[in-house]
Amino acid sequence: MNAKHDEILTMDELAAYLKISKSTLYKLAVEDKLPGQKIGKRWRFHKDAIDAWVTHGLYNRPADSHKDRE
Repeated sequence: MNAKHDEILTMDELAAYLKISKSTLYKLAVEDKLPGQKIGKRWRFHKDAIDAWVTHGLYNRPADSHKDRE
């Protein structure tokens, strides 16, 4: 089994890996803009999913626009 393909990161590990503050990552996770799962009180992230998220430029995705209803 190749552990690297199934690596799970904590919030601290992910912050160090991406060189982004934990507060920014937490905000993205809570807003469902970051691929991760909350298990109990802790967030966990699959490294492969994070790599795909970064590679596809989803971090720079503009916020969804809201249309007013008439």
